[in-house]
Amino acid sequence: MNTMTDLRAVRKGAFEANKLSKRLHRQVGQAIGDFNMIESGDKVMVCVSGGKDSYALLDILLSLRERSPVPFDLVAVNLDQKQPGFPDHVLPEYLRSRGVQFHIETKDTYSIVKRLVPEGQTLCSLCSRLRRGILYRVAGELGATKVALGHHRDDMVVTLLMNMFFGGRMKGMPPKLVSDDGRHVVIRPLAYVAESDLARWADHRRFPIIPCTLCGSQDHLQRVQVKAMIHQWEKQYPGRIDNMLRAMSQITPSHMMDRNLHPFATLKPSGMPDAEGDRAFDEEAACGTVADGAAIQLHRGL
Repeated sequence: MNTMTDLRAVRKGAFEANKLSKRLHRQVGQAIGDFNMIESGDKVMVCVSGGKDSYALLDILLSLRERSPVPFDLVAVNLDQKQPGFPDHVLPEYLRSRGVQFHIETKDTYSIVKRLVPEGQTLCSLCSRLRRGILYRVAGELGATKVALGHHRDDMVVTLLMNMFFGGRMKGMPPKLVSDDGRHVVIRPLAYVAESDLARWADHRRFPIIPCTLCGSQDHLQRVQVKAMIHQWEKQYPGRIDNMLRAMSQITPSHMMDRNLHPFATLKPSGMPDAEGDRAFDEEAACGTVADGAAIQLHRGL
């Protein structure tokens, strides 16, 4: 009896893992195609930190490269920031086992951040700037044409909300952009992928995860709090995170407030019906048909 139960559990696990694999590869492939992230002859530098997201990114790109009609090269790059207790043998051993070209860049940014940031303040901003500058330099030295980062769907939505709540800007994390120095194209192939799926994939693939001791314990971070908030929303209303991500690609400038994107000052009636007119103020898009019908009846009665 136990043997049959175990066999069914194994089969179910294999089925679920296969389904997850197909979804991840489809989503990454779709993001690459939608934003033309990788082109023929590209040398893609995959930034690998030792966390689940960057492991999954490298893993999926290696798999997609095998079946891609477009030839491209991959090089994995890790920045060893000399964090105390960092197991510097883990990533080289893993990358060799995958047969991927790699480069380990060593730079003690940990000491710099700890020295410059007062105790109790957020470390992420300075750490991120230092890391970004080093990685861009390495990309140039390696001749990489694209820099791939492991940010996923949840990261992109959280960044949008962070900028709205704390920065007063409607600004997100784009799937593709030109780097600060204007010399590199940065891509985020995991743009459509849910963090929960990446966690499941990491467990399935048994990636040798290396925790970040620099910022991983900063539970007070605004980003941590916003992430917890959207995950609570997702529990109450499944699909909300996907809706927010979709909204980032379906923007109506005439119904925002940016005078640089829409000519509010010179706006005049055209005399022509506009599908994006005041109907967009309706509370729920799903009520559009009912609302339109009621409006027609009202108009006929006037």
